[in-house]
Amino acid sequence: MSFLRTKRWLALGLLTAMTLALVVKPSPLFGEDAEITRKVKSRVTPVYPEIARRMNISGVVKLVVVVNANGSVKTTKVMGGHPLLVSAAEDAVKKWKFEPAAQEDSGVVEFSFRPEN
Repeated sequence: MSFLRTKRWLALGLLTAMTLALVVKPSPLFGEDAEITRKVKSRVTPVYPEIARRMNISGVVKLVVVVNANGSVKTTKVMGGHPLLVSAAEDAVKKWKFEPAAQEDSGVVEFSFRPEN
């Protein structure tokens, strides 16, 4: 077997293992079923990963987002989505800015990834 073929099989095995790792349902968090009620002042669109585009992977990524009182994103937790798409969604939402509020709150943000034809 050639080196390139071995490398491809290893990459496929790694992707399969990463997919299976995200099948486990995360524990419930406060606000996981609620949308964030604050307005988004600054929204960043996720960058579709090139490897996902080449593999024609699409899907929805759901994140539970905790927003500080000042409007910045404090934390994110993955509720579901393909492993190749999750990091792009997290990177984008961490750059979002919300309107300030009296206290921090949380809710679900969804990103839909569709490959362009």
